[in-house]
Amino acid sequence: MAVRYYQGCERTVSLSTFLKSKAPEWKIDRILIRIIAYCLMPTHIHLIVSEEDSGDVSKFTGDVLNSYSRYFNIKHKRKGPLWEARSTYIPIKSEEQLLHTTRYVHLNPVTAYIVNKPENWPYSSYNEYISNIEEDKRICSYSPELEINPIIYRRFVEEQISYQRELASIYRNSDRVG
Repeated sequence: MAVRYYQGCERTVSLSTFLKSKAPEWKIDRILIRIIAYCLMPTHIHLIVSEEDSGDVSKFTGDVLNSYSRYFNIKHKRKGPLWEARSTYIPIKSEEQLLHTTRYVHLNPVTAYIVNKPENWPYSSYNEYISNIEEDKRICSYSPELEINPIIYRRFVEEQISYQRELASIYRNSDRVG
């Protein structure tokens, strides 16, 4: 919910006040960013977003990460950062790169051996890609360049599970060498 809240630029109440209201409205006058894909992992987050105005991605990620960190720290009576590292921004330059990047993001929990299939990870947009989820329950708005066919996309992602795990293993082992 926080992700959707921070997508808009005009916020008249705090997130906690907004969430406590009996019928929060998702009316957003102007979108800062469009979320194309996401995956929340135990130590990091992957977000593929489209920026509506320059600088909005930094504001959005800062707001979301700070808000969640405050919530988590209060809930668990702890202090300090939650995330492994600072945000990294990688510009996507083609439709093909965008499609492959969504697959990489959606396979992250499988690559980490948290689940065996990406649809079993509830903290990802994968199920939005392969199911007919109602519009008002979606977090993602796909890039207009991506025409997602759920059956083809599922096959596109799941056919690469072994390969992505192999690449991750090579990467992890290269960190130990040298």
